[in-house]
Amino acid sequence: MRTDAAFPPRFSPNCFLVNTTISRRLALKTLGLGAGLSSVGFVDRGAQAAEAASGRANRGSKAVKITKVRAITCATQGTIRFVVIRVDTSEPGLYGLGCGTYNQRPLTVVTAVNEYLDPFARGRDVDDIEDIWQNAYTSSYWRNGPVMNNALSGLDLALWDIKGKRTQMPVYQLIGGRARFAVDTYTHCSAGDLKQLEDQVKARQAEGYRHIRIQPGGYGALHLSKNPDFRAAGFGLPGDQHMDALPYLKAVPKMFAHIRSTCGETVELLHDIHERVEPNHAINLCRELEQYRPFFIEDPFSPEQNGWFAQLRARTSVPIAMGELFNSPHEWVPLLKDRLIDYLRVHITQAGGFTPARKMAALAEWFGVRSAWHGPGDLSPIGHAANIHLDLNIHNFGIQETTRFNDATREVFPGTHTIENGYAIHNDAPGWGVEFDEEKAKKYPLPAHPGYWEPVRRRDGTAVRP
Repeated sequence: MRTDAAFPPRFSPNCFLVNTTISRRLALKTLGLGAGLSSVGFVDRGAQAAEAASGRANRGSKAVKITKVRAITCATQGTIRFVVIRVDTSEPGLYGLGCGTYNQRPLTVVTAVNEYLDPFARGRDVDDIEDIWQNAYTSSYWRNGPVMNNALSGLDLALWDIKGKRTQMPVYQLIGGRARFAVDTYTHCSAGDLKQLEDQVKARQAEGYRHIRIQPGGYGALHLSKNPDFRAAGFGLPGDQHMDALPYLKAVPKMFAHIRSTCGETVELLHDIHERVEPNHAINLCRELEQYRPFFIEDPFSPEQNGWFAQLRARTSVPIAMGELFNSPHEWVPLLKDRLIDYLRVHITQAGGFTPARKMAALAEWFGVRSAWHGPGDLSPIGHAANIHLDLNIHNFGIQETTRFNDATREVFPGTHTIENGYAIHNDAPGWGVEFDEEKAKKYPLPAHPGYWEPVRRRDGTAVRP
């Protein structure tokens, strides 16, 4: 009997494989029998009905369209300027919320959303997130800038929120479900006095935190630098801050030694250089800190100095976290593929939203790099929810930075996550699980100061890059 690959094995409702060597003649008879049985009703009517319904849904169902995209601002955390993006749809009552917060340039994001992304997005199918992201990304022609990326992030996150609401699932379920029961976080302790810092760390340990970032009185320990010559010379403005590298470089090892000796070996200690010293000084500092086993050292170099990472990796085993200022794949891809960092710390909204962040996480996994998404106070609860949903899903989760939101923020953003025993705990509501009360938000307008970073200078007035 001749076999023919054009005719696959035959199945029946009551049995598995019947005959794997069916002849063409038998196959034709079988097909004819099937047609006859169908004509007299001997077929699975339920399967036929389901197939027909599926066909109708694919061919004739009415798509849900974007009808409006707009940006809304508020400042529930005092001087922090949140930018929330709302996407309304053709389905009554269905909308999505995203975060486009860019604290230093919030009004530029508002303009980008209301004047450019809104007309671009109107009429598009809310289901086509990838297509909308790709075309919105190139719609400005020039890309990889923080203003357009934050605006695009707000649209992208809102579309994921809509998809979750339509399916009645939290977003993490849409991308494969949970890889862990909760998201481990780190908190911050900062004090100019070592005893005060010790007390802070012990208090956070008592609250259940296992990971604590320690700073000797803020980024760069500005209080240790005195009487700058630029101020006496009238250079810059009177309010410009002062930081010399040497006092900071001497203070950090002493801080680690004190906290290790007083708070124990089990607490994981993190520190942020915040790009405030020269690359060779950062390398030497990391080497000196090896003995205290830091969990990671953050941002040893500015993004403009990524070429130094190969030297850093060759000279120290200290784990390195990098990326909160990144907004272009040209910045993170080389560091991942060459395994030059240990934790990818990109600010999700700065990089364009949840859609590119998922791809970053997948790429990082294959190179043994874990996540440590930027989660500062100047990220709305919706942005923090996006971090947490991604953290719950990805295998290569490392740690999550988080913040303590005040009562005003929790009132305006119902569903904001909580912290329990050092873990970020989020609800399982559809979408991001965070809402936004626009009427209550009106009570918290943006502050008068535009929000830019104040200059920090060396003794002679040279600008220090944050």
